[in-house]
Amino acid sequence: MQNLSVTLIQTNLYWENSTANLAMLEEKIAQITEPTDLIILPEMFNTGFTMNVTKVAEPMNFFVMKWMKQQAAQSKAVITGSFIVKENEQYFNRLIWMRPDGSYEKYDKRHLFRMGGEHHSFTGGSEKIIVELKGWKICPLICYDLRFPVWSRNVNQAYDLLIYVANWPAVRSIVWDTLLKARAIENQAFVVGVNRVGTDGMDLLYSGNSTIIDFKGNPIFYQRDYEVVETYVLNKKNLESFREQFPAYLDADTFEIL
Repeated sequence: MQNLSVTLIQTNLYWENSTANLAMLEEKIAQITEPTDLIILPEMFNTGFTMNVTKVAEPMNFFVMKWMKQQAAQSKAVITGSFIVKENEQYFNRLIWMRPDGSYEKYDKRHLFRMGGEHHSFTGGSEKIIVELKGWKICPLICYDLRFPVWSRNVNQAYDLLIYVANWPAVRSIVWDTLLKARAIENQAFVVGVNRVGTDGMDLLYSGNSTIIDFKGNPIFYQRDYEVVETYVLNKKNLESFREQFPAYLDADTFEIL
C-alpha cells in the first residue's frame, strides 16, 4: 500500500509559442527537488487554449511527444498534460500519460467547450482511460469534463485519484472550486486540479486555483494567482480506511454511457 507523490505545475503560458513553453516547463521540472512519481501540467501546456489548430497542432511522435519522453526519462516520473494533435485530418485536445520508459497512454477530451468554439475545431473523444501507478488507479480528464459528473463517475471504485488538467478562466473560478470538491466527495477519491495563471492571447484571465482535495472534500493544497511548483504525498491507507468505514459506493446507481 504505497503513497503517491504528485507534483502540480501551475504556470503562465506563452500564447501559441510551443518552443518558449517547453523551455519554460523544462526549467520548472528541473527545479523539482523532492522525489515525485507524477508531474501534472495544465491543459494545452505548450500553446494555451487556442482554436488556431492549423498553426500549432502536431502529429503524434513529433516534437512535443519527444519532449515529454525526454522529461519523463530524466525526472524518472510520469508526466501528463494535454496538447493539440493532428491525426487523420482531425484535431484532438489530447492528454498524454507519459511514463519514464517511453510507453504512454492517451485520452482525447470528450466534452468540447462549445462556448469557446472548441467543438468546431476539435473532434471529441469517446473513451476514458484508467492508468495505474504504484498501485494507484488514476483517471485523467480535461477541463470542461469537470462539469459532467456522469463521465467522471467512479464506478465500482475504478480509480483512487481523479485528475483534471485545465485552462479554466478566473471569471468561473467559483465553479471550478465547487465542482472539484463535489467530484471528490461523490466519488470517494482524491482529486487534483491543475490550472494555469496569467492572461492568454484572447485577453482571458486565469487565476489558477490549482488544488489537491481529499476523499472527504477537504482541500489539502490550494494556490491561486501565482505560479507554483508543488509536490504533495497522497496517502493510500487513509483513502482505503475511509472507504471501508463509509462505503457509500455500495449504494451507487448502475448505468451505462451510450
